[in-house]
Amino acid sequence: MCTASEPSGFIVAEHERAAAALPFGDTTDPADADRGFIAALDPGVITSEDGTVVWDNDSYSFLREPCPVSVHPSLWRQSGLAVRQGLYEVCEGIYQIRGFDISNMTLVEGDTGVLVIDPLISVETAAAGLALYRAHRGDRPVTGLIYTHSHADHFGGAGGVTTVEAVEAGRCPVLAPAGFLEHAVAENIYAGTAMARRAGYMYGAVLPRGPLGAVGSGLGQTTSVGTVTLIPPTVDITATGEEKTIDGIRMVFQLTPGTEAPAEMNFHFPDHRALCMAENATHTQHNVLTLRGALVRDANVWAKYLTEAINLFARDSDVVFTSHHWPTWGTDRLVEFLSQQRDLYGYLHDQTVRLLNQGYVGAEIAELVTLPPAIAQAWHTRGYYGSVSHNVKAIYQRYMGWFDGNPAHLWEHPPVESARRHVEFMGGAEEILRKARACYDAGDYRWVAQVLNYVIFADPDNDAAKHLQASTFEQLGYGAENATWRNFYLSGAYELRYGSFGTPTKTESPTMVAALSADQIFDALALRVDGPKAWDLRLVTDWILTDQARTHRLEMRNGRLTHFDVASGMALPEADATFTLSKATLIRVLLAGEDFGVAAAAGDIVIEGDVTKLAELADIFDAPDPDFAIVTP
Repeated sequence: MCTASEPSGFIVAEHERAAAALPFGDTTDPADADRGFIAALDPGVITSEDGTVVWDNDSYSFLREPCPVSVHPSLWRQSGLAVRQGLYEVCEGIYQIRGFDISNMTLVEGDTGVLVIDPLISVETAAAGLALYRAHRGDRPVTGLIYTHSHADHFGGAGGVTTVEAVEAGRCPVLAPAGFLEHAVAENIYAGTAMARRAGYMYGAVLPRGPLGAVGSGLGQTTSVGTVTLIPPTVDITATGEEKTIDGIRMVFQLTPGTEAPAEMNFHFPDHRALCMAENATHTQHNVLTLRGALVRDANVWAKYLTEAINLFARDSDVVFTSHHWPTWGTDRLVEFLSQQRDLYGYLHDQTVRLLNQGYVGAEIAELVTLPPAIAQAWHTRGYYGSVSHNVKAIYQRYMGWFDGNPAHLWEHPPVESARRHVEFMGGAEEILRKARACYDAGDYRWVAQVLNYVIFADPDNDAAKHLQASTFEQLGYGAENATWRNFYLSGAYELRYGSFGTPTKTESPTMVAALSADQIFDALALRVDGPKAWDLRLVTDWILTDQARTHRLEMRNGRLTHFDVASGMALPEADATFTLSKATLIRVLLAGEDFGVAAAAGDIVIEGDVTKLAELADIFDAPDPDFAIVTP
């Protein structure tokens, strides 16, 4: 198929209007983004041991040029700020590595070493960041590690700054909010395949970097593709107001569950008058529901926790920094920054609920809600990562679910069958294409995308429809101020033109899987049961975990795998088979696909009872598909 289309006159005109309406004369953010700069990585490329490039900040050097007509001027500005990389001083004793991954790594100097906050996604990028810090601040040992929350870009590089041995020996305590481990592994294992596939769209993983391709993700440039690790926490923060001192560094914590992550925390450094806001207040409107998929966040709770942070810490701070973007200095400025962020999420929440109680549905509310001028004109509330449109729909979803109350939408046909009927009713594919081309020429891209989707799902081999849809997606991408919308549109165009790119990045690493609890292992296994295939299978097995002194029972019946701990005194029927093994072996044979016979022959499993039942159990599992279709059926 042909190469990408050029931006149309409609898109160019929209960009000209945005450039005239937004406060581009305000240079506060560029000054803050450069403040405290010490040194950059040169070249800005990070590789793995085998030479594979896992991070290439230099590939975004085109962002130094004037804004092209194919990128929204506001997004170009944001990407130009987010791409700045190197070691920066936040205040005396606190430093940040920025531009080495989608997230920041913060380093706080203690009495004998350095405390690391959020070690990026990959071992390689974290190690490179620590090396740059040490080159300019001395070879200090890592004497503590903090995960602000349960997303992989805030813990995946742990193995690049410390070791399991150092943690187990007590030389490097690892702090995290209560519930961190459960949510960190559950998000990446349970629905990890689907999320990772869609994340390839969200972060523009395979898009060429340049004015017609990827320019960033709004929160940072993109995600690194190195080795993801997880070193489990050794200290759980369980209450707001809890104080800890690590290597002489005093911290006061605030738990914020249900905000940007299910397990998240902010914390204050009283001796530095510095406040870490994790990912709860960044220089963009964030997601209430991320486009890659996640649990819906609570915008109301998010706003309340920001109010609490302001009242607890903000007026005793001279600087606020976060796990993305650049800090904000000055007490009055940071209070206003946090207050506007609070007002943003609170306003979206309250107005959405107000309008849904008047009978409007999510898609309608998304067109009705306009932010107050003071918020809309603040650069840090603009929709580079989240957006008013999809955040409003997420708030509606949280309260009302998928159904909008109209019975006509209660039992619609699924996508392919619906598409076939639409195409027939609309006069056939050729007639739809004729009308769609006219709408495309008129700049009505939203409608073109909708009607061409019917043609493609009814006839996936219709190259004319796929070509026009790809061009339509490109126009919608060029016009998007939101980086993740741009990436989704352009990734959809890429797959229509060149075929599926699969799932370029994966977070289901060995250390992530190893952190699963026994309950989560069996939960993950239950998610792979092919229900109809297992309708008639009845099977009871016991799993004795030698390193946890516990027995876990699995019951397979009615197409559902139920599991529970066996407690002493329970009157249970005898199991068909019993397996005695370690948790590590359990992971190998149940999730990693190792042959039971090989493990048994090696002495890693002791089997009692009817061994043939195991083959019946293994036969009803299927595997996730990391290459499922998105823009085609």
